[in-house]
Amino acid sequence: MRFSSIYALAASLSTVAAASQGFNYGATKSDGTFNFQADFESLFSSAKGLAGTNGGFTSARLYTMIQGGSYTNESTQAIPAAIKTETTLLLGLWASAGPGPFSAEIIALKSAISQYGEDLAKLVVGISVGNEDLYRNSPTGIAADAGVGADAATIAGYIAQVKSVIAGTVLSSVPVGHVDTWTAWAQSNDPNLNEVISACDFIGMDAYPYFQSTMPNSIGDAKSLFNSALAATKGAVGGKAVWITETGWPVSGKTENQAVPNIANAKTYWDEVGCPNFGSVNTWWFTLQDSNPITPNPSFGVIGSSYSTSPLYDLSCSDVSTASSVAGSSASPSSSTSPVVSGGSGSTPESSAASGSAPSSSANAALSGSGSAASSGSGLTPSEGAGNGIIGASANVTGSSGSNTTVPAGTATSGLSAATKSSPTGPGTPGTVSTNAANILSCSFSAIGAVLAVMAAL
Repeated sequence: MRFSSIYALAASLSTVAAASQGFNYGATKSDGTFNFQADFESLFSSAKGLAGTNGGFTSARLYTMIQGGSYTNESTQAIPAAIKTETTLLLGLWASAGPGPFSAEIIALKSAISQYGEDLAKLVVGISVGNEDLYRNSPTGIAADAGVGADAATIAGYIAQVKSVIAGTVLSSVPVGHVDTWTAWAQSNDPNLNEVISACDFIGMDAYPYFQSTMPNSIGDAKSLFNSALAATKGAVGGKAVWITETGWPVSGKTENQAVPNIANAKTYWDEVGCPNFGSVNTWWFTLQDSNPITPNPSFGVIGSSYSTSPLYDLSCSDVSTASSVAGSSASPSSSTSPVVSGGSGSTPESSAASGSAPSSSANAALSGSGSAASSGSGLTPSEGAGNGIIGASANVTGSSGSNTTVPAGTATSGLSAATKSSPTGPGTPGTVSTNAANILSCSFSAIGAVLAVMAAL
């Protein structure tokens, strides 16, 4: 083999092995108005320029393929923003609204492939089919009124559909997986969970020790809770790569048991959970900014209400061990090691049915509390139970046939908690939005308060 060929192969392998590092980005700002290309460009540029990070935060996780406010299933304007700023993408398709809206997500995915071609392909590190759908469909999620979810058989079918769509395209080699709470992976009673695990090229996990309020969850306990959740997830998914798709600690908001949100604790969590995994495991932090223009309770933003490269706390990871908190790396879908993100809860994980191996005894010990919130923390207005959709005057949903159906006024769409009544408007008729386009405030946070109340009563 010629030296040039060897060099090219080595460069290719190096690229594959590199771990993605970035933030989660919703389709809307905290007041429900939509993000457009200029907004995404500002956010991505702020992330890349964050003081103390040496330009390391160059990836973005999205929740929907559809641009907020679109009436034609236009693909998200985060894509041209990513191309312009050279930001890699973990694409997302919303999967909890039923087959019609999911078909709209597929239309937007096909449109993006056709419109952006290789410019898109060189940036996409993965495609997530759904977000916390299994959690919302679980007994815990249902009891918490967390919103509409989807069962494992449905998600597995959607994953197969996406793989069929991208086959033979510029995205044919992109890994496809599913993102859910660690409890959905490690404690699921869905008989078809193995279908999802088998269909996934990677496992995305959301975990937040801050919300594990029925057990000791002070900032001093946070690292061990996170690592235990990771171990439980890894034990449940049979060697699949686990990517950290959401985690973080709030800079402000209400105290959850022993978990106090403030800037000092957010920095500690960054140092003890983020820094050991950055660069070795695909990680998308929650979140760069969630207080533009309204500050939610709790607020997880690394920057304040303006687009800025000056973080609220030191992000340099100086004097912090770079050794992974869990041995190994999961930058590649073929790897068996990967981080996770909090979510909550904790009876002994029942994962042997899924993987043939149970989580370690240390993980079981750390998770042996009476349970707590299992939903992730990415809603922009979590104190209101903001979920993943928007209630508008009506919502047009384009199905696979191309025809539109109308969702009645006052109907929660795409997993939106009934507690949220906002109806931000985009281009076109006020109060009328494409269901999936308006779908994602971020990820879920769908009724965190309700989850805590239910679990506390158990």
